[in-house]
Amino acid sequence: MGADVMKSPRARAAVRLALDEDLASVERVRSAPWCDATSLALVDPKAVAEGEIYAKGRGCVVAGATVARAVLKTVDPKIVVKILKPDGTRVKPGEPILTFRGKARSILAAERTALNFMQRMCATATLTRAFVDAVKRYGTLILDTRKTTPGLRVFEKYAVTCGGGVNHRMGMYDRVLMKDNHRRLWKGGDPDELDQAVWAARKRFPKLAVEVEVESLRECASALKAKPEWIMLDNMSIADMKACVKMCKGISKTEASGGITLDRAKAVAATGVTAISLGCLTHSAGSIDLSLEWKSV
Repeated sequence: MGADVMKSPRARAAVRLALDEDLASVERVRSAPWCDATSLALVDPKAVAEGEIYAKGRGCVVAGATVARAVLKTVDPKIVVKILKPDGTRVKPGEPILTFRGKARSILAAERTALNFMQRMCATATLTRAFVDAVKRYGTLILDTRKTTPGLRVFEKYAVTCGGGVNHRMGMYDRVLMKDNHRRLWKGGDPDELDQAVWAARKRFPKLAVEVEVESLRECASALKAKPEWIMLDNMSIADMKACVKMCKGISKTEASGGITLDRAKAVAATGVTAISLGCLTHSAGSIDLSLEWKSV
């Protein structure tokens, strides 16, 4: 992911879709009347307000500040937004992440969409940072997966990088990853012929990295004969991971996967695996409690 997720066309399209979901029509946001019925009924169209977004809890790692800014300025380009704590920064409770000033109606129209993006992205970044810190002494990479919210992958994977994690493949198009279901459909999934599957993948996609999921030392040895770039060690015991890491040394990188919790991450990293991949970073991170409050109206 790049330094600013909003450079992605998918991110910009998702922001507009989210606003359309809340305001009925993004195009109508640019010219009153908007579809924020409450503000139309109660707020003076000339009213100007200044406010800030901050986290209420401890240990929050910022992710999505640039997204919140994009939401605000999509609603009203004249809103002035200042990011005080860039994405990737850890903030204290109540410490302002960004401030903004503009028409009150515009800010109210953008408020919930901006917070919805940020609270989920901050949660992913914060959880990722916890795993990164847990395995830091071993130099183990923390990877995400494709277990993302449909349509929001670009934001969730960006949030992982804000927490110090590393993006795995972005989709099924940029790496060959043979999981168990692929193997079972390839010549019956013979565990002693995984090297042949690697060669077949390389022949079809010579420029893509190849990764093979294995569940035993036998499968690992079979895949290694073709020297794939990565071997995924799926739901293995610590002892088997150590044995596979030793087997793969100097041949393939190793990725531990499957039910790895924060409590278990250190023991897994200590086996010497190159990386640990975690679906929980994006499918179970939850939300960080953020608040948008007025400084002056």
